[in-house]
Amino acid sequence: MTFASAIRSRLYWIVALLFLATFLNYLDRQTLSILKPVVKAEFGLDDAGYATLVNIFTFCYAAAYIGSGWVVDRLGARLALTLFLLGWSAATIACGLARSFFAFAAFRALLGIMEPGNFPAMIRATALWAPLKQRGFLMSLAGAGGTVGAVAAAPLIAWLASSHSWHAAFILPGIAGVVLAFVWWGVFREPDATVSPEADRPPAVTPLPWRALWGQRALWGVVLARLISDPVWYFCLFWMPGYFQEQRGLSLRAAGMVGWIPFLAGNLGALALAAFSDRLARRGMDSLLARKRILIGAACAAPLIAFVPHTPDLVLTVTLLSLAAVICLTWLLLLMPVIADTFPAGNVASVWAIAGAFGAVGAMVFNYFVGRVSSALGGAPLFLVLGGLHLIAAFVMTMLVRRVDRMQPSTV
Repeated sequence: MTFASAIRSRLYWIVALLFLATFLNYLDRQTLSILKPVVKAEFGLDDAGYATLVNIFTFCYAAAYIGSGWVVDRLGARLALTLFLLGWSAATIACGLARSFFAFAAFRALLGIMEPGNFPAMIRATALWAPLKQRGFLMSLAGAGGTVGAVAAAPLIAWLASSHSWHAAFILPGIAGVVLAFVWWGVFREPDATVSPEADRPPAVTPLPWRALWGQRALWGVVLARLISDPVWYFCLFWMPGYFQEQRGLSLRAAGMVGWIPFLAGNLGALALAAFSDRLARRGMDSLLARKRILIGAACAAPLIAFVPHTPDLVLTVTLLSLAAVICLTWLLLLMPVIADTFPAGNVASVWAIAGAFGAVGAMVFNYFVGRVSSALGGAPLFLVLGGLHLIAAFVMTMLVRRVDRMQPSTV
């Protein structure tokens, strides 16, 4: 095996492990919602008690997100992801072993604290290893593990719980995470100056100090873009499945038969557009410009979402919602190489974490108003707003996101 092929082999192993880590990240967080009736019965909870469990996780997740990026940039992707994986996997196992509500709630809090570290570690690892002209597809592929995990969670967790017990539905995925953590520790290494012969990987540069990041226009461009655009994706996750039943009159079974289509289309479409951005870069276009053009193009198609409540045909409705999923996942996944192309590799985890925290805040605020607007005005105004958010995010990104100075040589 040549040196170059050995490097490519390690890169592909890294991407595969990151895909699996992201898959488990989403799987472990959704186990509670899938086993909601069982857990409520086990601990004698009503809906208010269940809401407490959900809010404990959500609060800890949002609060820990920004700090997780700082930890990853400080410790490096190898140690940080190992610790985060071990932490959230241990919390998942402990949830399966808990015998009281307070113990279960404490372990869900630990899960919320440890899970945010996954994406910052993923973006740092791929930023260090993936060549510039392959970053779009490889980063998107690693990130797609999350949406695959979201789709697979319901049947997989239900099978584990029915075949064994609800305890096993927590414990077995947690054990898989512990094993994956040790595999990651054994496989991943931070690359040095001699590790890759590709000419399109930028030289290492000294990362900006944490405080200096907040003064960068590019940071605020990414932050505002996610603050504005993330609510559309959260709508797809939490409101779209119910839309088929409540607004289209489908039964639960019928909704299940079509509800997975937008998510599959979103994954495939986003990966294809990410690969296309890499192709543009290989043809000579600046890599950052290639990503931004794809994002702008996707945003220009977003107004079509406004037609969803006006289409009586179910096939057309599913098509438009699939388009919404493609746009959302293209933005979510391609913003990773945008950050990697804009900031020094030593800052990408922090930038992603900061932007992700603001995106979650935007989604929480937006979701608060979704029910009120839908109930008072119907679905048409809501989808009109959804169709315009990515256009606003694209304008903000175009105005603010520029490469941060990379001229200072690294001392690391």
